Amino acid sequence: MSKAKELNRRDFLGGSTAGLAALGGLGLLARPQSVLGANDRVRVAICGLHGRGMDHVHNYSKLDNVQIAAVCDIDENVTRERVAQMEKMGIPKPATYVDVRKLLEDKSIDAISIATPNHWHSLMAIWACQAGKDVYVEKPCTHNIFEGKQLVAASNRYKRMVQHGTQCRSDLAMREAVQKLHDGAIGDLYMARGLCYKWRDTIGRTPVSPVPEGVDYDLWTGPAPKHEFTKNRFHYNWHWFWYYGNGDLGNQGVHQLDVARWGMGLGFPNKVSAIGGHFMFDDDQETPNTLSCSFEYDLPEGKRRMITFEVRHWITNHEAEIGTPALGTPERKAAPGKPKLGPMAGSHNSVGDIFYGSKGYLSTGDEDAATYKIWLGRDQEPQPAVTKGNERAHFQNFIECVQSRKKEDLHAPAEEGHISCAMMHLANASYRLGRTLNFNPDTQEVIGDEEAARLLRDGDRGYRQPFVVPEEV
Repeated sequence: MSKAKELNRRDFLGGSTAGLAALGGLGLLARPQSVLGANDRVRVAICGLHGRGMDHVHNYSKLDNVQIAAVCDIDENVTRERVAQMEKMGIPKPATYVDVRKLLEDKSIDAISIATPNHWHSLMAIWACQAGKDVYVEKPCTHNIFEGKQLVAASNRYKRMVQHGTQCRSDLAMREAVQKLHDGAIGDLYMARGLCYKWRDTIGRTPVSPVPEGVDYDLWTGPAPKHEFTKNRFHYNWHWFWYYGNGDLGNQGVHQLDVARWGMGLGFPNKVSAIGGHFMFDDDQETPNTLSCSFEYDLPEGKRRMITFEVRHWITNHEAEIGTPALGTPERKAAPGKPKLGPMAGSHNSVGDIFYGSKGYLSTGDEDAATYKIWLGRDQEPQPAVTKGNERAHFQNFIECVQSRKKEDLHAPAEEGHISCAMMHLANASYRLGRTLNFNPDTQEVIGDEEAARLLRDGDRGYRQPFVVPEEV
């Protein structure tokens, strides 16, 4: 019997790392790059439908060269509701799956688009690469630094297009702002400041309760340790628990961390420090709702740069017009068929970035506002604000690269996502451990801190069989 035949369906559905790796090594998983032409429709499967996944549906449905061929969710109630909504939108009924491993057996699927809870992002993306699928993966693409290394390795080994869901990188206004920064519009850059001021109310406390009918809670838990079901650990509020989410630094803030690093032209930091806490509320939330982070960079020729980042959860001020009508977002309305998840209080939020240089400063709005403004000179003379761009461009960029096979054209490849997510993980680790972390950008390892290294290796939780991010991809 051939080696390929020995690798049966049970190997794959069991999440066997050996089975997946062997199939990849035999070249049976990678779809030939010539299958899709520039005029062919890309068959996409969307994984995770409760919240962000419906944004994926709306964006892909507007692209002529895409067919939403399948959807996957562990909650059959959500799947049923979303498919009905898609039919009302005129989208042909897709195939439906509960287990992503079964979906990945479907050879007709060209790409998967991942909008699941964070703790599933990397594993699902790596499995998809091994199964010959291209990947759009929501932010943050990783749950720890180890996963980032493995995702980058998998995308390269299997020659897959992997786009990170930091869609600011496709906004025309953001791209123009970053180009101006790099061209010296405000002189020599020395610091960037990211803001994530979002009105977040208490989540309260919820007791252990039965798993809702139609929910595969074992699959939802996936790589994380098993925990008794509570409503606060499920839809949306999972963001505020370390097993699954990363707090608002990883939920919203990673967008602005990415923009700060992109605008400054920086990679991994050398030193990270974060302090904060869970203030004001007595509830189930584990992650901080207020956080102040600093990232230091030692550059050649003795030059140094810095990025600061703040998360605030309640009443706060605006900075550099971010969150005001000039550089803000009007009250966000949910897309048709999509629930309004979490407090989106419009002008109460200030989400964006400020860049400081020798000649002035530049501020940007969030990924919805797609706006920037420059102030010049000691008198801070304001220049006209610039607004343009839309979220759909990021999905379009991904699909174009799936067709062209030109990884260099991806606006947010896995490599860039990994760096920005690593910054978030380092800051969260510094906060949890209560100390500054020194980091080696070349080896991507914490220096002289074994406890931090373990935390950044597996999130201090390990992996639950068979949902294990492989050591070798």
